[in-house]
Amino acid sequence: MPTVPSFSHRDPSRAEFWDERFANAFMPWDAAGVPNALRDFVAGEGVPRATLIPGCGSAYEAAWLDAQGWPVRAIDFSATAVASAKARLGRQAALVEQADFFTYAPPFALEVIYERAFLCALPRTLWQDYARRMAQLLPQGGRLAGLFFLRETHKGPPFGIAPDALDALLRDDFVCEADRLVDDSVPVFAGAEHWMIWRRR
Repeated sequence: MPTVPSFSHRDPSRAEFWDERFANAFMPWDAAGVPNALRDFVAGEGVPRATLIPGCGSAYEAAWLDAQGWPVRAIDFSATAVASAKARLGRQAALVEQADFFTYAPPFALEVIYERAFLCALPRTLWQDYARRMAQLLPQGGRLAGLFFLRETHKGPPFGIAPDALDALLRDDFVCEADRLVDDSVPVFAGAEHWMIWRRR
C-alpha cells in the first residue's frame, strides 16, 4: 500500500475529500486502465450502448468506450479529478463533466451505467440514494454493469458491501443477471471484486 499522506478532509461525501486525494496522487483504487471484464462485456454486446460512468476519477474507461464507438459521459464531483481526467484524455476531454450524480441529467437516454469503485466510495448513508438514482436513470431493461466490492468493511473508503446487503439494496428495481469474481483487481479490492450485471425491472 502507498504511504498515506496527511489529509485535512475526512468526509467522503464532500468533493474536497476527493480533491485532496487526487491532488496528492493518493489513489490506491485507481487501476490505471480498462478491466478485462469491461472489455469482455463490450465485445459481447456487438452494438454500442449509451453509457454513463459516475464517480469516474481518471476516466480511463470513458476514453476507451469512446474509441469503441460507444456514446459515453463520465462524471465526477471532484474538480481536481475532473481536471486530471480532462488533461489525460486530451482531445476526448469533453467526455468528462464535473457533476453530482444525484442530480445529473445525462445528454442522452441511457442503456448502461458502468459501476467502478463508485458505490464503495460513497458513505453507507448514501447507498439508498444511490439505488434510487440508478433506478431513476435507467429505463426498463437498462443495465447497471460493472465491478462491485463485495467484502464488508468496518471503515472506508472503500466501503465494501456484503453480497446479501447489495442484493437487498438493488432487488426492488433490478434483477442480477451476472456475478463472477474477477482476477485483475488492484490490491485494495483483490479477492472481493465481482463483475455484476443488474437489469432494470
